[in-house]
Amino acid sequence: MKRHFKKTIFGLAVGLSITSLGTPAFASTYQAKPQDTLWKIASANKIPLPSILKANPNINPLNLQPGELVNLPDLRYTVKDGDTFWIIAKKLQLPLDQLMAANPKVDPNNLYPGIVLTLPAASIGKTVSVSSTSASPNSILVARQAIAFKKKISVKATAYSSDPSENGWGPVDYYGNLLKLGTIAVDPSIIPMGSKVLITGYNDIDKDLPSDGLIAYATDQGSTIKGNRIDIFLPGSVQKVSNFGIQDVNVYILEP
Repeated sequence: MKRHFKKTIFGLAVGLSITSLGTPAFASTYQAKPQDTLWKIASANKIPLPSILKANPNINPLNLQPGELVNLPDLRYTVKDGDTFWIIAKKLQLPLDQLMAANPKVDPNNLYPGIVLTLPAASIGKTVSVSSTSASPNSILVARQAIAFKKKISVKATAYSSDPSENGWGPVDYYGNLLKLGTIAVDPSIIPMGSKVLITGYNDIDKDLPSDGLIAYATDQGSTIKGNRIDIFLPGSVQKVSNFGIQDVNVYILEP
């Protein structure tokens, strides 16, 4: 959605995989049993097979012997300057929603260098769901946790990028902060500036948004965003914005 006077252009490293990040630390070792294979061990420990192979260069994967010690890598990532969940997910070729689900206590809008994230390989098989049925009428279940909200609003949602054609004042929000995943533009008369919200019900064909709902902050405005409207910042190209289109979504204004 083109926006006037809207203001990240991220230096995005792509094409990397978990196995190209160097030799991982070893969380523990496992003693192979009869009938074991590296694939079975990887599956049982929710670790990608390539990571098991890389951590055990001296083991013949086609001839694993009972009694051999298999290194089980500890898949973690230390946040670097300029990182966001979206950047990390793209860099490591991981699903964004799984990365966020694996780190439920980390505020995606408050990442800073030194935070250690758990990579989603450790959470494969977990169910992450959002449901309007919860412990009370004013709470919603997110990743199996009830989150209290003050108000639910049905709105039309569009998307915007950091492209100069959409951002007359540069790639920053209303307060001058760099645009990042979790930034939304709102009409302050409907959603107060600074509100923390949960957005559900969208269809993101490019899979850049969490599949079960986006926690976002109302830190931006736009001249065309009036009434029951929001504009969701999408890191990436103008084409992604076009793909998002105009959608009917639900916005839950969360309790502080």
